Amino acid sequence: MDRRQFVQSSLLAAGILAFSPGASGRNKKGLPTRLDAAAYHASRRYVSTRFGRIAFVERGRGPAALFIHGFPLSGFQWRGALERLASQRRCLAPDLMGLGYSEVGEEQDLSPHAQADMLVAFLDRLSIPAVDLIANDSGGTVAQLLMAQHPRRIRTVILTDCDVHENSPPPQMRNSIQQARDGLYDKKIERHLTDRSYARSPQGIGGGAYVDPANFSDEAIEYSFRPLIASPLRRTQLNRYLAAFEPNPLVAIKPLLEHCNAPTRMVWGTADPLFPLTWAKWLDRTLPKSRGVRLVDGGRLFWPEEHPDLFAAEARTLWST
Repeated sequence: MDRRQFVQSSLLAAGILAFSPGASGRNKKGLPTRLDAAAYHASRRYVSTRFGRIAFVERGRGPAALFIHGFPLSGFQWRGALERLASQRRCLAPDLMGLGYSEVGEEQDLSPHAQADMLVAFLDRLSIPAVDLIANDSGGTVAQLLMAQHPRRIRTVILTDCDVHENSPPPQMRNSIQQARDGLYDKKIERHLTDRSYARSPQGIGGGAYVDPANFSDEAIEYSFRPLIASPLRRTQLNRYLAAFEPNPLVAIKPLLEHCNAPTRMVWGTADPLFPLTWAKWLDRTLPKSRGVRLVDGGRLFWPEEHPDLFAAEARTLWST
């Protein structure tokens, strides 16, 4: 057994890699198909845009699918979906500005509007004219701005639990946003890295956003959270990212969403206190090409990370129609 196999076996015994394993081995390009943190890190690439160097991971070939992650995660959130959908799509999972491993300047605007503009520039640099769009959490805000402002760039949409209309940001985020304005939210992220019991407690992201806090694995915490406190600049950008979600950018785009022609499917957890089902139903009523709402029984905010098979099945169904 080589060192890598030994480490993976040890992690599996500890339950760290027990979450939804994908296929083992390597694809035709020699890239590992099992996207654990080490493989994801090795796969990470950068595209230079006018906004900065945008980190992303790519899997598969064919029509492009763009995956937008939630807060305070990174594209690593979508690793299970990338494993399962690479045979149908060219799957792209960028890190938003201020999160993950993307590198942007001190003065860069980190608002949802700027994030949407960055993703358009990202797609332009990759010569991608249109995408199947997938989003979760605050990434749903950015996705809806893309739907409203760049409708010709969007073929289909899957929205999982996310900001919608007047529920952006949800009222439960007020204290966190105030902490961000005070320049203190980075301390909470630091505590997740130093105290894993807290990270998986009801007060932490693991206990609040996952059905099974154990699925908020050590490797997921390290991969997405470590860069957020890597320097004073990154700490400042983390706080600025969160603070920039006020004022709400979504109410104003309702008339544009009402004319969005992209077939859209809502796949929504039934136990998410931040984004109740009423908002999935609002999208279903508002979007003219809605393909309805699929309920994920007991699902919380980051259910797509816990149930990549369920998510992938929904994506294949939407894309086939």
